[in-house]
Amino acid sequence: MKLISTLLLAFITITTFAQKEFQGKATYMSKTTMDMSRFGDQISEQRKKQIMARAKSFLEKTYTLSFNKTVSAFKENAKLEAPGSTNGRRFGRGNGQGSVYKNSKDKILIEDVEQFSKRFLITENMEPLQWELGTETKKIGNYTCYKATLVKEDTNIDFASIFGRRGRGNDQKKDSTKTKEKKNEKKMLFVTAWYAPQIPVSTGPDKYYGLPGLILELNAGRTTMLCTEIIINPTDAIEIKKPTKGKEVSRNEYNEIIKTKTEELKERFKNRGNRGEGRRRF
Repeated sequence: MKLISTLLLAFITITTFAQKEFQGKATYMSKTTMDMSRFGDQISEQRKKQIMARAKSFLEKTYTLSFNKTVSAFKENAKLEAPGSTNGRRFGRGNGQGSVYKNSKDKILIEDVEQFSKRFLITENMEPLQWELGTETKKIGNYTCYKATLVKEDTNIDFASIFGRRGRGNDQKKDSTKTKEKKNEKKMLFVTAWYAPQIPVSTGPDKYYGLPGLILELNAGRTTMLCTEIIINPTDAIEIKKPTKGKEVSRNEYNEIIKTKTEELKERFKNRGNRGEGRRRF
């Protein structure tokens, strides 16, 4: 009954706000943990700490979600980096270069990504996400938030597995069947969201949407995004533009392009290494 009352209140609030212009901005802090266990005993604990320190700017980011009743844009906040640094720009949206645009009226999602010096517009239909609504609540700032969970296929590229170490000799042959089986398996992502019915928009950070209120906290795999500031109906009007510059591709097409380019990059470095070993032998 408590959940039904909350959803009814959210519907009434959304209907009320629908009678007038409604827009806002939300700032999110994002933190991703790195799985250091995949290195095993190959590197020392000191070296692992150095890797974590260097990856901090890539693993910890700040984003802004601009939204109105039907449209939103989620964009990384640009920040200054040390000269020569490529952290955060090598893979994925980096340094304010891309965004996730969602239009619930047209049911379209466009992820704007710059990769390998080329701009892509990854276009998807906004299919309903199968959220399971719970009754658990917690306070985030001044807002009472409700818990929702989701299990979905993880269609993001796993760069760790692409660049992971490969087996050698007989071990690689023995594991070839298992490797093929793993490639055919769907990788699932477990998501927990906390949404605020008091903020009547059905959107949230990154590619998430479909709840009766703004998502203020999101836990997806190793990534947590937490809203740290919200401005509702700011003095200056918010303009949300649909991205138009870039090659339009589907999610699968984009993943195949990046995997192919990454494999080419791996082979290039591998060949360089082999040439170096040849010189050392003589």
